[in-house]
Amino acid sequence: MNIVPVDDSNAHVYANLYQGYAAEFSQIVVDKPNVDGVFEIYPQLKDSVTGYLLYIDGIPAALTAIDESTLQAYEICDFYVLPCFRKNKVGKRFISSLFERLGGCWEIKQVAGADHAISFWRDVVSDYTSDNYIEDIYQDHKWGTVTRQRFTHLK
Repeated sequence: MNIVPVDDSNAHVYANLYQGYAAEFSQIVVDKPNVDGVFEIYPQLKDSVTGYLLYIDGIPAALTAIDESTLQAYEICDFYVLPCFRKNKVGKRFISSLFERLGGCWEIKQVAGADHAISFWRDVVSDYTSDNYIEDIYQDHKWGTVTRQRFTHLK
């Protein structure tokens, strides 16, 4: 397992993997590709948003975009593991490694209807924090009803 930040040398890999992620969630968030069949990457990887790629045996297996809006306050914007790698807790190990690497306060949101994502994040955060986290449901200005988990990890 190798985690690398997205930069100019691998941004195309992130963009390629993102298409699968966007397609998978398109029915939930009612998003459509452009006339070329390409989904717009949102959020863009710039300013406070950093992308990370997970490689397994040299093959890109997952992506995440993390917004550090204020110092050591992180929001997971996007998280996707290719279906062929969704075994052996790959996603859980990927994001837990980033929790460890970055520390700080974390917020993760799942849109209504993404039941598999809600279940995944509850499992990940519960295990990672030994159930020491806050979960709520609220109306997000962009996504509507969301389930949210929050916790703090000090390095």
